[in-house]
Amino acid sequence: MSIVQLKKITLFGLLTEKQDILAGLQGLGCMHLSPLSPPPAEVEKVASLHAETAYKALRFLSAVPQQRRQVRRDAGFDADKLVQEVLELKQRLRDAGDRRDFLKRRINDLEPWGNVAFPPHETLAGYRLWFYILPLRKRGALDDIELPWRIAHRDQRFAYVVIIAKQEPPGDLLPVPRTHVGALPLSELQAQLEEVEVELEDLAAQRQGLTRYIYLLSVNLAGLDNRAALVHAAQLTRDEGAILAVQGWVPVNAIAAVKAYAEKMELACLVEEPGPDETPPTLIEQPDRMDAGVDLTLFYQVPSYRSWDPTLLLFASFSVFFAMILADAGYGLTLMAGLLAFWKKLGRSRKGRAYRLLGASLFTCTVGYGVMVGSYFGITPPDDSFLGQLHIISVNDFDTMMKLSVIIGVLHIGLANAMMAFVNRSRLIALSKLGWIAAIVGGLLLWLTSPESVWRTVSIAFMVTGLLAIVLFSSDRPVSKASDYLRRWLDGVFSLKAVLTAFGDVLSYMRLFALGLASASLAITFNDLANDVYQSVPGLGLLASLLVLAVGHVLNLGLSLMSGVVHGLRLNFIEFFNWGLAEEGTSFQKFARKEVNRE
Repeated sequence: MSIVQLKKITLFGLLTEKQDILAGLQGLGCMHLSPLSPPPAEVEKVASLHAETAYKALRFLSAVPQQRRQVRRDAGFDADKLVQEVLELKQRLRDAGDRRDFLKRRINDLEPWGNVAFPPHETLAGYRLWFYILPLRKRGALDDIELPWRIAHRDQRFAYVVIIAKQEPPGDLLPVPRTHVGALPLSELQAQLEEVEVELEDLAAQRQGLTRYIYLLSVNLAGLDNRAALVHAAQLTRDEGAILAVQGWVPVNAIAAVKAYAEKMELACLVEEPGPDETPPTLIEQPDRMDAGVDLTLFYQVPSYRSWDPTLLLFASFSVFFAMILADAGYGLTLMAGLLAFWKKLGRSRKGRAYRLLGASLFTCTVGYGVMVGSYFGITPPDDSFLGQLHIISVNDFDTMMKLSVIIGVLHIGLANAMMAFVNRSRLIALSKLGWIAAIVGGLLLWLTSPESVWRTVSIAFMVTGLLAIVLFSSDRPVSKASDYLRRWLDGVFSLKAVLTAFGDVLSYMRLFALGLASASLAITFNDLANDVYQSVPGLGLLASLLVLAVGHVLNLGLSLMSGVVHGLRLNFIEFFNWGLAEEGTSFQKFARKEVNRE
């Protein structure tokens, strides 16, 4: 399986039949729509591909801790009406909550002044009262004020000052900000707060009552999404006079179905091959059991349409890297046991079956590599035992492990260049990719072989040949005159700067050795700590040592899992994709109906 070949299809029909045409294409479910019209200038008018308001309403209701008994069947259920009601309730709750917070702050500011009854504004001849809470240590600031003022109250810490002025005094009049007490007395504010609290309780009760429709809203989300997708698709078409044009990308094996639909609806149909300057979306075709691998591939970067599908290689290399970082058969068996415990449950869905296959691959490789390095929860079996005879790699052999990590890095990056050479096999640039393979392999041989070995000459020959191919064939610059050959040669010379990148990327694979050694060392350390506790504490030493073992290995396993996932994927996404996927594409999004659940 690989990246699916696509063709561009343009359909022409009557504008009066626009909704029927789009609904039919949505039912076919095989086209990635391309925009033929610019989006609306106002952002709020750009239609969403999904029923976002319905999802917001569902999340709002699902967040209620205590929910009502679910209504399973209701012939009169109107999802749109419910969504509108829920969102209005959400806004009312927000407004009431803001009002409550405002009243609490105002009451808090006014309480030190007591239940002040403010006189009508007219009785003060246009003057107003401005309130300040001034620390007693700053009492002297009042002596410099020309406006009339008075200390209304004083306690052990503050002076409660009232200033009389027609306009609000400057902000730097006193070394403290003005206290906002408003125009209402404390008793009125407290009464309003009580009313708001009652309103909030009523609104919360309404929210809890609406939770009985969570199930019905959930099963109707597909229908709401379908309608939202139709509205979104309607903005992508080109409407000229009485004519409608719809354009999109379709897999070659679905061309016949689209043509049959066009004939049925009496539409004009134009099928075209992708142009050299066009960038079709990328549709990766893999068996259902490889869905997890496809998800991993698309997680970081979507391969371009004219590139290649790295799913299988990513699946395999991630499993190997994960195993080398955990580096313990005991941990692998523990993870495998956990996976088997949920095996049947994961098998109920297609995604579950795909991810349990990924888990089985990761944990099987972990067990296998752990047996090879002879580590079982940090314990190494005796050399004369059966498991000891399977112990063929030592993580403490730094020289061997460093070489193994670098060799894996050279193979991984070399494979990425080989795939790029295959993709560009009809172009001379493919020779530059082979040149990178020769240069990297030559550098590896130069490092591994002794000066007097014949392989030293072979390694130098590989490096020189590879670098020469890089200089000569790295550029795609078109040649129209003799000077263009010089420019192509200079482009090739500048491309040699990637030698440092290649060197750093290969060395980056040494993290496999470093993290594997760290995992094994921590496991051994916790074993030694447990043994010391057992030996030093009579009686309760056994219980304490078991506790140290449990906590220590759980912690080490958790750290190793994070390292295995993060760095196992990093080596693929950063180093491998950097050499194997030069361009990024866009994911193929089918314009298709979602199945509506009507249980």
